[in-house]
Amino acid sequence: MKINKIELENFRNFAHFSATFEDVNIIWGDNAQGKTNLLEAIYLFTGARSFRGAKENQLIQTERQNARLSMEFEGSGRQQTAALTLGTKKSVTLNGVTKNSKAQLGEEIKAIIFSPDHLSIIKDGPAERRSFIDNALCQLKANYARLLKDYHKTMSQRNFLLKDMQTNAGLEELFSLWNKNLAHYGAKIIYQRLKYIEAITPYVNEIFEGISRQSETIDIVYSPAVGYETDIQQIEEKLFSMLEEAKTKDMITLSTGEGPHRDEIDILINGKNARSFGSQGQQRSCVLALKLAEAALLKEMTGIQPVALLDDVMSELDQSRQDYVLNHIKDSQVFITCCDKDQVLRLKDGKTIHIVNGQQQ
Repeated sequence: MKINKIELENFRNFAHFSATFEDVNIIWGDNAQGKTNLLEAIYLFTGARSFRGAKENQLIQTERQNARLSMEFEGSGRQQTAALTLGTKKSVTLNGVTKNSKAQLGEEIKAIIFSPDHLSIIKDGPAERRSFIDNALCQLKANYARLLKDYHKTMSQRNFLLKDMQTNAGLEELFSLWNKNLAHYGAKIIYQRLKYIEAITPYVNEIFEGISRQSETIDIVYSPAVGYETDIQQIEEKLFSMLEEAKTKDMITLSTGEGPHRDEIDILINGKNARSFGSQGQQRSCVLALKLAEAALLKEMTGIQPVALLDDVMSELDQSRQDYVLNHIKDSQVFITCCDKDQVLRLKDGKTIHIVNGQQQ
C-alpha cells in the first residue's frame, strides 16, 4: 500500500495540515514541532491506538471538541480514502462507508512503527520481546488477541483459586480443570510464537546483514519452558504436567510460575546477548531489523505491504547505517523523522518535509 495524502484538523499541534507523499519521505525539523505527531496520525489509521500510549483526548487540540483526520491511499489495487473523527462526534469511514470501529481500517491499512521507546525490546527484559512477537501476531491473525486475553483471564482465575485454596481445601478438585484450560490456551500461544520466529528469522538476518554491511550476524533465541516441541498437542500435554507439578510452589507464591508469560526470548549479535554486550548503535540496528522484517513478513502473509514509520531512527547510527536507512530500504513506503538537516541532504531519491510549529515550510 502507499499513502498519497493526509489532512489533519485540530490534531495535536496541527490546526490545519495537509501533505502529499512519495515512496521515501524525510520529515525533519527541530524538537517539538510535530514530526512524531504526523507519524502518530498515520498510525491511527491502522486501527491501533497511539504508539505513544496517549489517550484520545490528548490527541485533540485544547479547547477543541473534535479532531479530524483524512487519508488518500492506494491499496488492494485501487485508490481509496479513509477518515477518522476523534472526540465528541466519533466516526470512522472507509471509501465513504461508515465503519463500526477503527479496527476495521486495519484490514486495508497496515504499518509498522519504530520509535525510541521500542529500544526496550533489546534493553529491557524478555517481557518486551514477548510483547513484540505478540503484537506482530495480532496483526497477522485475527484471533490471536482473543487468545492472549483468554490465556491471561484463565491465569488470573487460577491465581485467585490458589489464594482461595489456602482456606478451602475443597477447591483443590478444581485445580486440574484450570490447569487444563490454561495449558490449552498456553500451548496455542507457544506454538504460534515458535512459528512466527521461524518465519521472521530469515528476514531479520538479511536486513541486519544489510544494515551492518555483512559485518555482524543476529539470532533470535526463543526458549519456552516446555522445550522445542513442534506438535501443539505435545506442547499442551507438557505444559499441563508442568502446571500440575508446580502446585506446591505456586500455592506459596500465589501466582502461576509456568507458561508462555514467563518464556525467554533473547537477541544475539555475533553470538553475544545484545542487551548486555551490544553498543547503542547495534541495539538500535537490531530493533530496526526486527521492525523491517515484521513488515516483510506481514506482506508475505497478508499480501499488503505495510508502511514503515521510523521515528528518530538515525540517532546513534554511524554514517554507513544511516545510508542504509535513507537509501536501501526496499518495497515499503517509508516515513523517517530526524532533526539534522545534514542527514536529509544524503537522501538520493524521495521527498523532504520541513515542519515548524505544526506547519509545513
